[in-house]
Amino acid sequence: MVPMTRSFQFLSLDFSVCRLGLATRGNASLKKDDVFHALERGVNYWNWCGHEDGMSEAIRELGSRRNRVVIAIQLSARGHREARRELDETLSQLKTDYVDIVTFYYVETETEWAQITSPHGSLGAMERARSEGSLKMIGLTTHQRPLAGRILASRRLDLLMVRYNAAHRGAEKEIFPLARHLEIPLVSFTGLRWKALLSATPADPQGFRPPPAREWYRFVLAHPAVAVALMAPGGRRELLENLELLTDWREPTPSEYEALKLHGDRVRRHAGSFP
Repeated sequence: MVPMTRSFQFLSLDFSVCRLGLATRGNASLKKDDVFHALERGVNYWNWCGHEDGMSEAIRELGSRRNRVVIAIQLSARGHREARRELDETLSQLKTDYVDIVTFYYVETETEWAQITSPHGSLGAMERARSEGSLKMIGLTTHQRPLAGRILASRRLDLLMVRYNAAHRGAEKEIFPLARHLEIPLVSFTGLRWKALLSATPADPQGFRPPPAREWYRFVLAHPAVAVALMAPGGRRELLENLELLTDWREPTPSEYEALKLHGDRVRRHAGSFP
């Protein structure tokens, strides 16, 4: 296992990024002060959900700190004009001249990717915005690993967002090797498998207690292909618990890793069906 590092250097950015990132998800209760507290602890990759919340408030008040924080947004539009309008509206709402990363939001079919890359698609609009300085990196979010592999191989992206956690490890074989070969950074989401990894299963061995959230993020970040693992705490208490990882920044021991992986297997069997 490669030693775990605390920061990652994106080639398109001139500063290091903490590998534990912060995301909002529309139904969380993070306040502006919570987001700034995370920044004070070094968490400078912010993935904004697109809904007015504590993170959008914090972004508008970054001031001189703006050039040390990665702002990542999701783009729903598939067409050229709609994509440019969506980006411009976001820049206006966040009161910033640029965002660092735009990812095409949940591209799940070949048809969607074909639309995005067509002559009138949103990729062309974002490439132009990148050349004009309105954004720095273009990425994509998907659950579909075979599709993600084909898109990565096209070399049309700067970044990929992909699901990865102890219960869903298929990316280790289907995506990670190619991404590392192409030197395309990966941002992971759903590190807790929608919190299922925090809960017991009927098959747990006697006396087993599921580890806290920080250990599941530790599991994700132990893989060197993951540039940033996103956490999406529901409030200050969960945020503080997650940030404990920063004061104990290490890879899992072999026995810890095995226990996390085995619980991930049990969660996959018992906590409902995801592909």
